[in-house]
Amino acid sequence: MVVAETERLIIRYLTVDDSLFIFKLYNTEPFIAFVGDKNIKSVEDAKKYLIEVPIRMYAQEGVGLYLVESKNEHIPLGICGLIKRDNLDDIDIGYGFLPEFCGLGYAYESARAVLDYAKQTLNLKRVVAITTSDNMSCIRLLSKLGLVYIGIQDELLKSNVISNDDSAENTCQRYMMLYAINF
Repeated sequence: MVVAETERLIIRYLTVDDSLFIFKLYNTEPFIAFVGDKNIKSVEDAKKYLIEVPIRMYAQEGVGLYLVESKNEHIPLGICGLIKRDNLDDIDIGYGFLPEFCGLGYAYESARAVLDYAKQTLNLKRVVAITTSDNMSCIRLLSKLGLVYIGIQDELLKSNVISNDDSAENTCQRYMMLYAINF
């Protein structure tokens, strides 16, 4: 399903056919650094993730991450979407792009369209965003979109680091900057 179109982009629901792209995007260095390691180590892992996270979220919440592709060539560039997170009261906008498509205005263009969709189609009254304090390009983009800093949000992260108790999975706490826009 197409969520929005802009001059250069089509923003649509992700499908299992996007597994290879998700595998590639989620394993880029910037994505892992700023979004986190989703433990997608194969195309099959990506397919499972797509079914269990965005596709399920579309059905249960009416929102989710969307594929952003070029309008003319239909080349997948990144993702941008609306996420219902357990630790946030409001819907969160999130995005990530392959490194070769960063700095070309695609994140702003897709996020602007997704915010318009949130306001006009979903009738949301508020959207939030979270980012790390060192992700300056994200902070600049959120400000350009009209989101304002409102505080700190705790986030528990899973880590596959072996701990002192020999467990293969740990959780750690990370502080995220919380931004919001009211419509």
